Amino acid sequence: MNQSTTEKWQRALADVARPEKVKILQRFFKTGKGEYAEGDIMIGVTVPDNRTVAKEFAGADDGTLAAMLYSPVHEHRLSALLAMVHTYERCKDVKLRPHIIDMYLAHADCCNNWDLVDLSAPKLLGPEIAAGRRLGEHAALSEVESMWRRRIAIVSTLHLVMRHRRTAEALAECDRHIGDMEPLIQKAVGWVMREVGKKDLGALLYWLERHIGVISATTLSYATEKLDKAERRQWQQRRKEAQS
Repeated sequence: MNQSTTEKWQRALADVARPEKVKILQRFFKTGKGEYAEGDIMIGVTVPDNRTVAKEFAGADDGTLAAMLYSPVHEHRLSALLAMVHTYERCKDVKLRPHIIDMYLAHADCCNNWDLVDLSAPKLLGPEIAAGRRLGEHAALSEVESMWRRRIAIVSTLHLVMRHRRTAEALAECDRHIGDMEPLIQKAVGWVMREVGKKDLGALLYWLERHIGVISATTLSYATEKLDKAERRQWQQRRKEAQS
């Protein structure tokens, strides 16, 4: 491990940290007792500032990346992921991309909050599954106990929808999680469905028809966010009737 690079990276983040934001971030990312990110340490770095720092350290060696990914500080882990995204998107060496994805999947448990997942999975795993690679590994993520790995599986399909209009594959992934009781999984499914609706409204409405009897209120709220108020109320009423 290149300890000096790790220390420089962490100092660079400390230099742009805003301590006055720590309490706000702790509440926002649910770090309190009994919450899903209990004990996570925040230092108050905004995403734009973190992205700027991460670019400076893109291409860091595996040891440095691992040290950042396993740091107890939330923004350290995010910075490592942002650096990996930056390297992946800009690398010209075709042999480097598989290594980055190997690194990402091997350390996926470090993506232990929704922003860590959402700012990495669509940018790293998303293009891979769009290219027909990593399909087995992607499918395996849907079957594990880890909520964060399941969320990776779901939100990675945003790349398929937003960049390629491949809604069928995203719909299939959402189907796998329709009965999931975790609120952050329900939100992820609803988010993907909302994006599906932007590309193919008919596909969204048909999906709602099929699942209205089992869909959670959270998923329905997210999925129908872009519909007009009257139509949203109609779907809410239909869900209520179907589940009564």
